[in-house]
Amino acid sequence: MDHTVNQLLKPQVALPAKLTEAHLQVTNCFQCRKCSGGCPLTFAMDLLPHHVIRLALLGQEDLVFTSRTIWVCSGCQTCTTRCPNGIDIAGTMDWLKEEAVKRGHALPDENVAAFHRYFLEGIQAAGGRLPETRLLRRYTLHKLWRQPCLADLKRDIRMGWKLWMRGRVHLSGPPALRGKAEINTIFQKAGF
Repeated sequence: MDHTVNQLLKPQVALPAKLTEAHLQVTNCFQCRKCSGGCPLTFAMDLLPHHVIRLALLGQEDLVFTSRTIWVCSGCQTCTTRCPNGIDIAGTMDWLKEEAVKRGHALPDENVAAFHRYFLEGIQAAGGRLPETRLLRRYTLHKLWRQPCLADLKRDIRMGWKLWMRGRVHLSGPPALRGKAEINTIFQKAGF
């Protein structure tokens, strides 16, 4: 982890400017590290959240867009809640994910990127509410297509059965929302 953060870096201005255009005020960050201290997923990250914010401020696109951290972030909002300057760190991570895809950067983990893509497509198609069964079905088929593994499929089916028996997953999706057109407008404005 430290080998990427301790390099001598030449600041660039393009990425910080784009973040400001997207109304993500990361320039307010004074590196208190509360975001990293509260994040439940730092064990799986190559850069801590405060490192990503700092590297983004320095315009280090290659380091930011190729890090696992932006893809590991679950968007739980703990970092955003803990930030004393009110920086939307989880929103910044989402923006960085989308920007990495738009720019064609190699993704560190195709399965995580696929889950993210299917999640957003599901929300867009359903008009705001995501039927879990649709997401699980598409993601499972994606994993099987990339790397067929019968043991994983059996495990997923057993887990799905248990969730269904406990009433945690419903075969019919949630009722449609009235604001589906508004959701589609939001996705179009976001360039998705």
